Amino acid sequence: MNIYLLLMFGGTFLSAISQILLKQSAGMEHKNIIREYLNWRVILAYCMYAGILLLNVYAFTKIDMRYGSVVDTFAYVFVMLLSYLILKEKFTRGQLIGNALIIAGVLIYTL
Repeated sequence: MNIYLLLMFGGTFLSAISQILLKQSAGMEHKNIIREYLNWRVILAYCMYAGILLLNVYAFTKIDMRYGSVVDTFAYVFVMLLSYLILKEKFTRGQLIGNALIIAGVLIYTL
């Protein structure tokens, strides 16, 4: 497998982690509005997004554009799994169906 494709896949996973960090921060009580936006979870999440953006721009110079959209769809699957594992959220029927459709679409597209 292409190393740049793996880099994009890792970036997609890190993107899901940053979304979890933002959701954790949104669910917390903050002393004031400044602390709501300037806490370690929010800052880390946006720094991760910036790094992932640079990583993806670089990776797109080395691989075909059609692979990027396929890799990016896994963010939905990662967010659902991390929400279950970290935030202890339950799966809904719609989430399971939606993620199954995403995975089926990826499989059909790549095969």
